Parts: sequence; structure tokens; C-alpha cells
Amino acid sequence: MLRWQSPGERLLINFLISRKQVKEFQARVGNEQMDAVDKQWDMNVDVLVIGAGGCGLAAAIAAHDEGAQVAIVEKRDKPGGNTALSTGSIPGAGSRFQKAANIIDSPEIMIADLERIAGQHELSQVSDYLSRISAELCEWLVDSVPARMSLITDYCHVGHSVPRLHAPASRRGQDLMDDLLAGVAKRDIALAVGNPVQSLLTSSDGDVIGALIAGKGVESSRIKASKVILACNGFAANRDLVKEFCPEIAGAEYFGALGSQGEAVQWGRALGAGLANMAAYQGYAAVAYPHGSLLSWTTLEKGGVLVNSQGERFGNEDIGYSGYARLVLEQQTEVFAIFDDRIKTIADKEDEFRDLVELGGIKAAASTAELAALFNLPVDKLANTLASYNQAADGKAADRFGRNKFGLAPLQTKYWICRVTPGLFHTQGGLKIDTTGHVLRRDGSRIPNLFAGGGAAGGISGRAGAAGYASGNGLLTAIGLGYVSGRTAVQELGLNLAQ
Repeated sequence: MLRWQSPGERLLINFLISRKQVKEFQARVGNEQMDAVDKQWDMNVDVLVIGAGGCGLAAAIAAHDEGAQVAIVEKRDKPGGNTALSTGSIPGAGSRFQKAANIIDSPEIMIADLERIAGQHELSQVSDYLSRISAELCEWLVDSVPARMSLITDYCHVGHSVPRLHAPASRRGQDLMDDLLAGVAKRDIALAVGNPVQSLLTSSDGDVIGALIAGKGVESSRIKASKVILACNGFAANRDLVKEFCPEIAGAEYFGALGSQGEAVQWGRALGAGLANMAAYQGYAAVAYPHGSLLSWTTLEKGGVLVNSQGERFGNEDIGYSGYARLVLEQQTEVFAIFDDRIKTIADKEDEFRDLVELGGIKAAASTAELAALFNLPVDKLANTLASYNQAADGKAADRFGRNKFGLAPLQTKYWICRVTPGLFHTQGGLKIDTTGHVLRRDGSRIPNLFAGGGAAGGISGRAGAAGYASGNGLLTAIGLGYVSGRTAVQELGLNLAQ
């Protein structure tokens, strides 16, 4: 039966539940009507959440606070998903934190920003809706979960015209996950880890009515649920699905959560669900090699450049870390990020960046000659590249790649350099949904009782490719759709029991 975790136990110690212990589990989720349930079911809940990443935990908390009996099942032995690997950044347009910082913003400005970078796509209405509730979402996280987040005011992020990302001070998604897990624990929401879902269960009419859970080395469980929320991430770890839907990035190494195997897409297909924006993905152009940690894109936004093994630039770094990933992959050579000491001082505010410095992943040079010698780059070509770039940054010439935002450039000595590789982080396509997370059939009708969010649902980063990804899009759809679908599911049940 289910192997479940008391969310308050941070070491994630797991327990096995036998059929004799089902009533104990039922008491934990607050269900007093187990005896009335048909014998084919092992337990009964109002809302079953599949996946314990940011989307799943947000959905569970939102549903619980609306008055529902909620359970979460997670196939991995530890909650987290891509949220734990992210920077924990979520956009909120018009939040009270922006107002306190005298930043003028609105949902309409955010909608225009996201459309400018992503264009019109199959879930544009979802993108607009999430923009409209983004401030509410960030304030809910801080006030209700609660999560330790604040507005990043140092700079605008990729795709955003004003500072609107809210994140943990550390810029680590694990800190956001810790706060969400604490919120689950505080509410005594049941969380079962190490329990993959084998299949969704449906009625003769095609309504989703629960799920079949396969515990490790123990008997399977049938959970009856009035509403099911798919929060089990995308398909970026499934190489076959990546080749099918995102072939241009199939050759890149995957750096996201290993649980992103595409079950939601496969289950949805079987139920006749539509798919949306399946060729879109989020890449990252600057994963430190061989360390595997992210080189902060702040180093490029603030004026740094990327060069290949010939010491030459090969594109406009200003298009962002996601869109630039394909260009790095196409180089088929080593690639290096170069920035100066002023830019490093800004990036030093981020824990992961400081860790990378301590690990020796970023090296210093007092001159162009020293810089070239660190990785055996041709010094003359590198010097010409930096001179040409600095002229453009100084307004004395046009940049050959069209870059017009140069941050603190022209670059000055001393320099810093980091060897990088491109990576695939998560897919941005998935099940077709409406603005409240209902999964839609190919004809546009709803599959009754089924919701999806995060990587399980289609994303808001354009129809195809990586250039439509704006910073925070992943967590906006994960936490945002979790919040929306959790609340909507309970409202449809007519419970509204929250005090």
C-alpha cells in the first residue's frame, strides 16, 4: 500500500501502509466515511494531487484551505521536482512589494511583455489570466503558505520590462520548496512519497474518478477522488518524447528533475486530451562545465559575453538564457562566458554563484592575454572580439549581432571566465488546459474532474523553441496553476468549508 511521509519529517523517513492501516491513513486525511466507500477503493479523498513539486504542493495547500480533504502522491522518494532546482522566482505584476519599491507595473504591462517575447500561441488566454492574478499569487505565497520571498529590484529579468520577479533571498528554489513543505506539514496534509501512479481511473462515462498507485514492493492502491490534479512535471527526461516534440534540443544534456518522464502527456493522450505548445522548451545557455551548476545569467545581462573556442562571439546574448541555448549547442565547441569584476560583484549576491566561485568554476585574469591562456584561446582573436564588443557598448559602432543592451559594458579588467555548456531544463508543452487548469479534450470540451498544472500542462512560452521563455514562466505556470486548480476543484465540489 501507500508509503507515506509526515511532511514535518525533513529527513523524509517513509513508512509502509498495509490494508489494515488504511483507516489510519483515512483518519490522517480527515475522511470519516471510508466504510461507506465501495470495497474496490482503498481510500477516498476530495482532491488527489499527483506530484509533490511546487505545483502539487501549491495545489494541495490551496485546496485544503478551501475546505477539501487532500492527499498528495509522489513517485520519487523526495519531493522537489524542477521547483527545487530553480531560482524560485515568480513574476507578480502590480504586487504590493512593487508598490513599496515605487515600481510602476500592471497585469496589462506583463501581458504585453510576455506576448512580445512569446508571440501568440495555443495558451495565450492562460498566459493572460496568470498575468492578471500574478500579484495575488505572490502575495498569497508570502501571506498564506507562508513563503519567505521578496521582490528582486536589482535588475529586470529576461522578458520583463520592469523588476517583477519575487524570489527567496538565496535565489534557490529549494528554499521555496522548504516553505511549501512546511505549509503542507502545518496543515497536516497527507503526502505519500515513493508511490508512482500507474494509471488514472475513469467511469464508464469517461469521467476521471481516481488513480491506481503502485507502491514499491507492496500491493497497489486504488484511490477514489472527486477531483484529480496532475502536477507531475513535463517530459524533458524522456528522450523519446523530446525527440518527437523538441528535436532541435534533443542533443543537449538534460539538467532538470529526473522525474519528468511525461506521464501526464501519455495519460492525457489515452483519455483524448488535446496537447498545446509541444515544441516549446526552456533551455539554459550557460551551465558551468563540468560543475553542472547554473552560471547566473546576470553575468551576461549586465554586460558579459559568450565566446567559442576561437575566441569569437556568435550571437546576441541579450535574447536570454533560454533562446540562446540552441546557439551554444550549434557551436559544437567549448564555450566560455566572460565578464568583469563589477559584474561579478552583482552576481556574488547569489548563493549558487558564490558556490561556483569557491569550487573554482570561475577564474580571474588581469589581462586579455591571461584570460586567453586560462583555456588556450587564441589571444589575438579574443582581443579583437572584446575590442569590437566594447566599441559597440560604448556607442562608437553597431554591434554585429544586434545587441543594444550592454549593462555595465564596456568590459574592464579584471576579467572573469567560466566554461559553459547548454542544457535542457524543462519542456514547455503539455496537456491543453483552460484558464482554471481543467484538462481539455481535442474538441475543446473538459475531461470531467481532471486538472493539470506546471510541466504537465502546456506552457506559456510560445508555440515552439526556447526563445519565448521569459524568466519565471516555469514557476508561474507551476505555482500559479496549482493555486488556481486547487481552489477551482474545491469550489466545483461546493465544499467551501474553510473557516
